[in-house]
Amino acid sequence: MARPIWTGTLSFGLLNVPVSLMSGERKVDLHFRMLDSRDRKPIRFERVNADTGEEVPWKDIVKAYEYDKGSYVVLEEDDIRSAAPESHETVEVETFVDASQIDPRYYEKPYLLVPGKKAEKGYVLLRETLRSTGKVGIARVVVRTREYLCAVMPNDDALVLMILRYPQELVEPDDYKLPSGKLADYRITSKETAMAEQLIESMAGDWDPSQYHDEFRERLQQVLNKRIKSKGGTTQVEDEPAPREDATTNVVDFMALLQKSLDANKRTPAKKAAARKAPAKKAATKKAPAKKVAKKAARKTPARRKAG
Repeated sequence: MARPIWTGTLSFGLLNVPVSLMSGERKVDLHFRMLDSRDRKPIRFERVNADTGEEVPWKDIVKAYEYDKGSYVVLEEDDIRSAAPESHETVEVETFVDASQIDPRYYEKPYLLVPGKKAEKGYVLLRETLRSTGKVGIARVVVRTREYLCAVMPNDDALVLMILRYPQELVEPDDYKLPSGKLADYRITSKETAMAEQLIESMAGDWDPSQYHDEFRERLQQVLNKRIKSKGGTTQVEDEPAPREDATTNVVDFMALLQKSLDANKRTPAKKAAARKAPAKKAATKKAPAKKVAKKAARKTPARRKAG
């Protein structure tokens, strides 16, 4: 059983619900160690003084802010604690907003709020009220020594606490040169729009996250397994990914691509990408016999001419 990150209360108005803050994500990345290529021994990273080169123990390390090149101001733990709010054990909801008003770019990291003992009533009351009204609670929470902006929202039987980014952490789209204006400014015709809508509708489906997985990680794990079995051999990946066509928007025939996409989608209504890949391999294997038939036919043709 995972341990809570912290325990406290979820507060909205005069109501307080005892909760535990649990991680809502699972790290599945493959972790690598750096080795010395000469003898395959792990490399150790040490904390050393930049001037003397001597190793520095943890007890002698302090945090500092570089306010100018080579100039630092040291911060003690008390300084950091004094900057943090006093409310360390409360998710204090300040307002409720429509869920649709929050730009998806603000969402950063999920946590699960788990009710404490005999706190189910207040927990369910808030969860179902948020669900029926389409609202989310905007709150602040202090985790360790830092204060975070967060959103409290219902998800099935859970209340999810989603850490939000602050506005200054987002890059404004206006910082980049993006296409704006009307469709006619880009010579997009009504027929192209209709075909694009038809294509999207033909590919529409229900969101099912279980259908998606980290294919890169799985392939990399297979390579690692081969290496382990070969005891450090030089096993290589046999299947190379097919190169993608470079379609420059200035020269692409959108109508042809849309029509081709629609036709392909009609021929292969399978929903899963994996199901679409399987027939391609079978089709490739059928080409070899066809070539043999052509060769046999070519051999027979001269024989007939001689007979004539």
